[in-house]
Amino acid sequence: MALSEAERQAFLAGAHIAALSVEAGKERAPLVVPVWYAYSPGGEVCLLTGGDSRKARLIGKAGRFALLVQRSSPTYRYVSVEGPVVGSSPTTPEDLTLIAARYLAADALPGYVGGSDTRALVTFRMRPERWLSADLGSV
Repeated sequence: MALSEAERQAFLAGAHIAALSVEAGKERAPLVVPVWYAYSPGGEVCLLTGGDSRKARLIGKAGRFALLVQRSSPTYRYVSVEGPVVGSSPTTPEDLTLIAARYLAADALPGYVGGSDTRALVTFRMRPERWLSADLGSV
């Protein structure tokens, strides 16, 4: 059963590892890789990556990407969202903190952010346009 708008936005806002998918060119399957991200209901999806990475180049060229997040324990649930890149900028310590805080223990966060070279990273923002979602019920 498809999730309601409120349910899918709340699920996407949870701390899931996302599968990023972005067009990889002619005669290539899309690039699909795991990423950390941040999202607040009604807002933009934010993720960061190495500025010189294949991911960054492909996102910049395609101008859009998709994310899939899922829960595999009962009940199986997923949300897929796709949309245009509405901004990219050099990553700030605040960007890195926003995203990493969703995945790391509070006591690990300062060391992780302080030990990261944000100058080598880029932050992308995507406006969700298309959604797919489902909750397959209890097992």
